[in-house]
Amino acid sequence: MSYTNGLDKPSDYFNTKLYTGNGSTQSITGVGFQPDWVWIKRRNASSNHILTDVVRGNTKWLESNGTNAEQTGTDRITSFDSDGFGLGSNANVNANTGTFTSWNWLAGGTAPSITYNVKVVSDSGNKYRFDDFGTSAVTLDLQEGGTYTFDQSDSSNSGHPLRFSTTSDGTHGGGSEYTTNVSTIGTAGSAGAKTVITVAASAPTLYYYCTQHSGMGGQANTNSTFGSSNFSGSIQSTVSANISAGFSIVSYTATGSAGTLGHGLSAVPKMIILKERVGTENWMVYHAGNTSAPETDYLLLNSTSATADFPVWNDTAPTSSVFSIGTDSSTSTSGDTYIVYCFAEKKGYSSFGTYQGNGNADGTFVYTGFKPAWFMIKRTNNTSDWHIQDNKRDTFNPVDTSLFANTTDTDTTSSTYDTDFLSNGFKLRGTTTARNDAGSPYIYIAFAESPFVNSNGVPNNAR
Repeated sequence: MSYTNGLDKPSDYFNTKLYTGNGSTQSITGVGFQPDWVWIKRRNASSNHILTDVVRGNTKWLESNGTNAEQTGTDRITSFDSDGFGLGSNANVNANTGTFTSWNWLAGGTAPSITYNVKVVSDSGNKYRFDDFGTSAVTLDLQEGGTYTFDQSDSSNSGHPLRFSTTSDGTHGGGSEYTTNVSTIGTAGSAGAKTVITVAASAPTLYYYCTQHSGMGGQANTNSTFGSSNFSGSIQSTVSANISAGFSIVSYTATGSAGTLGHGLSAVPKMIILKERVGTENWMVYHAGNTSAPETDYLLLNSTSATADFPVWNDTAPTSSVFSIGTDSSTSTSGDTYIVYCFAEKKGYSSFGTYQGNGNADGTFVYTGFKPAWFMIKRTNNTSDWHIQDNKRDTFNPVDTSLFANTTDTDTTSSTYDTDFLSNGFKLRGTTTARNDAGSPYIYIAFAESPFVNSNGVPNNAR
């Protein structure tokens, strides 16, 4: 059988890795790819969940079990490597003889190739504007290794060639033109005109400018972030996205107003997890199956709380290009930074759905279209923990060991958590109300061990 969805091997995009700490430093290998998001939890002692991603940088982490602001240090994840990640000595990630699990996702993967359409507008003097975004002369984020095309075909560019410099305002600021991996084609304002840059490793901070007129450009960060500027929404975002895997990491600075943000997935997200970085706001969760109108509701990743109704998402459903945020401080405190994890569903690889419990050991069967490698479950109509199970901590059925995204608890094993991981989904065998209360609704997110789709990308029936 051949697979055509680009995800023949799900472990190239998501992987669970178990390891033992040494109390010093060590490299964790065997992940199978360079991860962009690493979620670590100690299994044999109470500890915080440590969530680190490439967009924020390896020295920064958040904790899903609380509302703490982002913290910075050099003793958690020390590097993102080609087959895993490096660790420092902190007990939450590397206690001597401690047992740990890491859940690892691939976002950007390969260096991006992005085109920005350039216009020149009158904004207290002429300014460059990208993709018709509402703000001029913005600060850009450009990823090392990425190729960025600045299309100057629009007639407004006539007489305004865009170039780069290591000095603010380029030659007008006493600097010189930066030419490393930069090419220019055509005449600004004419069809086919463009400036193309492939950002070199360890490139300096750059500034884009007009060779003919001062004060038109702005800054271009090249090595402070992994990700690229996205102008699809009303608020500029920095995005590292893997369209094939349906996963992106989004960073933004809030304006204090409602707005939209580009997520880079080219598909409608089924789940969004959002956290303020600089304050103590809750982790906000959107799930497409939460209610009949999920855009009006939210869940809290750090809490047992049931679904609540509030315009976190501005009562607006996400689209294939953007998601919406309201004016609440959880999403839009002016000047504060936020991180967002966005997931679109991919047949044979990921599933974001709902089920209803039946309260007995011959529990509900949930069809995903693949054998799960990992899932997270949350009851939505009452208080309950966020249960996480995977096929590495339990290697045979029934899977009965859980960690909880909202607590510091150790691995907890119970027959009431029994679940069978099947070739095309999972079946509940336990009776805990947190997972299988009769008549109660639940949401889940699941990733595949192996695909179970045919050559047309359609999930197969079990056989």
